[in-house]
Amino acid sequence: MPRRPRIVVPNIPLHIIQRGNNKQACFFADDDYLFYLKWLEEYALTSDCLIHAYVLMTNHVHLLLTPKSSSSAGDLLKRLGQRYVQYINRTYRRTGTLWEGRYRSCLVQEETYLLTCQRYIELNPVRAGILEHPGEFRWSSYRHNGQGEMSDLITPHILYQGLGETNDQKQSTYRELFRYELEPDEIDQIRKATNGNFALGAKRFQDEISIMLGRRAFPGKAGRPRTKNS
Repeated sequence: MPRRPRIVVPNIPLHIIQRGNNKQACFFADDDYLFYLKWLEEYALTSDCLIHAYVLMTNHVHLLLTPKSSSSAGDLLKRLGQRYVQYINRTYRRTGTLWEGRYRSCLVQEETYLLTCQRYIELNPVRAGILEHPGEFRWSSYRHNGQGEMSDLITPHILYQGLGETNDQKQSTYRELFRYELEPDEIDQIRKATNGNFALGAKRFQDEISIMLGRRAFPGKAGRPRTKNS
């Protein structure tokens, strides 16, 4: 069965997950994280993608970005992935693949889901039990978005910009969002949409994307299609 084409629309945010092959590690030392982030910044610029949030876990990566064209995100992940794999194989004297096939992604409705998706991404280390607060984790965008740590990689989304008039106000309002855990239903929706390559949002948003692309952008009903009696 052919794979479903990716759902990508220019200027609509995209949540991306890329996992290590067989859930194995893809980061082994601090330099690995640093080189990945350096090249992410480089290729985001040349591929015309705006990075809003990220987290680098030991065996997978989450990105929230806005692609400026339908090919921007794919171009970014291809260039970044190839260069990083070459670096890892050379550094650790290994061969073969590092990533688990295709990356997974979903469109994100900005008005209602974008900041929720950012929280989902930056709370990954907390949900994994690595630490108690996202600010303790070095390899995510939370320290920039929530604590003002400088980063040339991050381009704040307009919804983040609307959290306050000054940077201090934006960061303070953003930190308040992290006082509460995400609801289980919110986590489930994000995971299902990303793993299924669907649009994350309200039904109207999903319908609009489906019409725009000429194909379904939301999960179908389980089970076989009903047949009409002759």
